[in-house]
Amino acid sequence: MQRQQISNPLSSNASRRDMLKLMGLGGAALGLGSLGFGGRSVAEEMSVAFWATATLDIADKWQTFTELTGVAPQFTDNGNDIGPVVARLAAGNANDLFDVGGFQGGAEKELAKQGHIVPWDLSKIPNYASVWQWAKDIPYLKLDGQQIGIPTVVNADSIIYRPDKLGKVDSYGVIFDPKLKGRVAMEDAWINSAIFTAMYLKEAENKPINDPGNLSESELGLVMEFLIKHKTDGQFRTFWNGWEQGVQLVANEEVDAMTGWEPIVYEGRKRGLQVEYAAPVEGYEGWGNNTVLLKGAVDRGTADAAHAFVNGLLGGFYGCELGATRGYMVPTDKNLEYAKAHPDAYKADEVEKLGKHVQAKFAGKVYWQNTRPDNFQLYEEWWQKLRNA
Repeated sequence: MQRQQISNPLSSNASRRDMLKLMGLGGAALGLGSLGFGGRSVAEEMSVAFWATATLDIADKWQTFTELTGVAPQFTDNGNDIGPVVARLAAGNANDLFDVGGFQGGAEKELAKQGHIVPWDLSKIPNYASVWQWAKDIPYLKLDGQQIGIPTVVNADSIIYRPDKLGKVDSYGVIFDPKLKGRVAMEDAWINSAIFTAMYLKEAENKPINDPGNLSESELGLVMEFLIKHKTDGQFRTFWNGWEQGVQLVANEEVDAMTGWEPIVYEGRKRGLQVEYAAPVEGYEGWGNNTVLLKGAVDRGTADAAHAFVNGLLGGFYGCELGATRGYMVPTDKNLEYAKAHPDAYKADEVEKLGKHVQAKFAGKVYWQNTRPDNFQLYEEWWQKLRNA
């Protein structure tokens, strides 16, 4: 899945000195040690190249982040699809360019075993202590007792729908309902669409599926043949590709329901549309976008800056901003602490409400997204067959 690169003056490989000029920073950074920020002065400014999913970008608010933490992020969209990300780390120049990765969970162990990422030193990330325990327990974050991923953003995905057209939706069955032929869509990415389909077949049609996030060869065949049949029958308006197209499908009212990301609902509402996010009886697809320390950061001597950056992500401000703009959750109570300390910027009751909303999702039935299931190469082959069908 390719998403449009975010235009951001911080995304170039400018020197630290040039970056400070670009940002126009002057004076001392704000001292917020009580909220988990370092309060460094501009003279001690550090920069970190952050290669992550587009929806983790906070655009011009990175400047506030820098003032709070002393770390200036250079954000670059990695496209989200873990296949090209792994390839660029293994055979490309990603480790030469970037310090910290923000990746959908599942590939951490593979990347660590191949030497592309290295473990974090939790003693240098004091805000990690505030992370909710169930987030610390997310799969994929540890290898041989070492912390190879930090659970920085969590959410659980389902269905975007138009209640004015469909009433209340509470099942993935709406996506496969022949009455909605041509008015539904799924994402052109097996990491989401295969698991949604597997969840539906397991829970609603009692098909023999064990773990929807890690399908066996026979289970995967069952899921993909089901999808291919529906595609050839004309069920889907499209398999959408990337944030912009996902938003446009909703904004242009081309579909009445689609599987997708909760930020699309937020964006649709900003545009005055009546859209809702379903709580499916089959459960949610849980995911974590985890930060990883790229080996290149260690080689270049920027590992300390990378640790300070991730500590800042968990410090409250980033969680407040990401929650307000995307509906995503940084899993820590630091968000609420920051909102209470800055009532002019964020509403504490809304921050608290979002935290309860996300925690309620995970209190129910959740199947975890896995970007590197045991048969991931077969997933790739089957997905190409779907595209060609």
